[in-house]
Amino acid sequence: MKPIWIVDDDQSIRFVLEKALLREHLPTRSFSNSRDVLAALNTAADDEGPQILVSDIRMPGGSGLELLEKVKAKHPGLPVIIMTAFSDLDSAVSAFQGGAFEYLPKPFDLPKAVELIRRAVEESQREEVAEERMTEAPEMLGQAPAMQDVFRAIGRLSQSNVTVMITGESGSGKELVARALHKHSPRASGPFVAINTAAIPKDLLESELFGHERGAFTGAQTMRRGRFEQADGGTLFLDEIGDMPFELQTRLLRVLSDGHFYRVGGHSAVKTNVRVIAATHQDLEQRVKDGAFREDLFHRLNVIRLRLPALRERKEDISVLTRHFLQQSAQQLGVEPKRISDAALAWLEVFNFPGNVRQLENICHWLTVMAPAQMVEAKDLPPEVGVSLTEPAAQCSAPFVGGGLAPVAAPLVPAASAPSTPAPVSAPSMGALAGWESALEAEAIALLGAGSPDVWDALTHRFESRLILAALSNTKGRRIEAAQKLGIGRNTITRKIQELGLE
Repeated sequence: MKPIWIVDDDQSIRFVLEKALLREHLPTRSFSNSRDVLAALNTAADDEGPQILVSDIRMPGGSGLELLEKVKAKHPGLPVIIMTAFSDLDSAVSAFQGGAFEYLPKPFDLPKAVELIRRAVEESQREEVAEERMTEAPEMLGQAPAMQDVFRAIGRLSQSNVTVMITGESGSGKELVARALHKHSPRASGPFVAINTAAIPKDLLESELFGHERGAFTGAQTMRRGRFEQADGGTLFLDEIGDMPFELQTRLLRVLSDGHFYRVGGHSAVKTNVRVIAATHQDLEQRVKDGAFREDLFHRLNVIRLRLPALRERKEDISVLTRHFLQQSAQQLGVEPKRISDAALAWLEVFNFPGNVRQLENICHWLTVMAPAQMVEAKDLPPEVGVSLTEPAAQCSAPFVGGGLAPVAAPLVPAASAPSTPAPVSAPSMGALAGWESALEAEAIALLGAGSPDVWDALTHRFESRLILAALSNTKGRRIEAAQKLGIGRNTITRKIQELGLE
């Protein structure tokens, strides 16, 4: 494996870390200043660069801050661990919020330092594998057997112009499948035109599909080509076909039968050569029985049917999809990609995702913007995932009360009765956890029923106060240690203590 680079002007620090890492069979390379590091990075081959960079914050000839900025500009994916004295901690946290992998406060405990570096190495290797998969991955991702069946079907249809019906829940990626079918078909050089028939008002849908002549209706000042003409020689994707108005289904059937149609207000038939791919989340057979969908159109569209599995049916794909969407969101926003911990992934893998892949993509975009650190932990996941202190597996079948707040040992109490000094808190039992959730729900119902204003802020204020007081009691008032135990940043606990009036 590639070496861990250590940068510190203190020879004793370099020596201690080198020996400790070599005992763990981790190769090292040491530097006394940032200039030498930058020079080595410029000349090192890809397989000779660092796996991890561990740098001091204060060095002559260039600070760790400047080194971090320059390294991240050229190697954004390289994990950087910053060694810093306690007096530098606040400035370091603020400055490195978007860049450093983690902080190693001096004087440090050597086994903990080695453990942190090993964790960074494992994360780096995991990200390298993920990036290789991203590079090799096609426009669709999926290792689950159900997705492999879809890929095989796309491959079998690659030389065909046959009409295809894609079924699947909303957000499962039906348009991606349609685009893949087009891309790997003889029509790949032609246009791919998509239209959501459920998103266009009934009165406008006919014109959208077939176009209109000048003067066909009020506002039609020029002739307009419809989607069928725009897709000539290529593929037309009709999404949510089950919502198409019944009277338009007749016109669609005629086009599918002979390739001819009339623009709205037109008198001359227009010929088009289009492959139609339709998609729906509805049960079309039931729609036919209900008289809402033409049976002859159903059979015309249902030549080949592809069923796209819901995300809950392909749990093994959640990990690679999550990392892909985090990378994608970072590129869109122009920031460094977030990494995600195994614990956070475990929670995502037991979540049912009613919104399917689209919901996972939205969660990853939310995390890119809202997660406070580069490493996304379980506590950073949005409330909809329902993270609690219990094991993820236990959450699969039971609803979570409290919008994702982690339970604490004691029930919430009114703010007026909260102790002014931290009181000892014992380890919670399962009964206490259940009681806490019930107390929260009952309190919320009472406040909402009484018409109290700002219920969310009031309950959150009391919850955070009790949690921070419990952590400070456990650490005998040591804020940094309390922040570490709570899994939040040092700046965060300082800001919260001030905001909540716990000084």
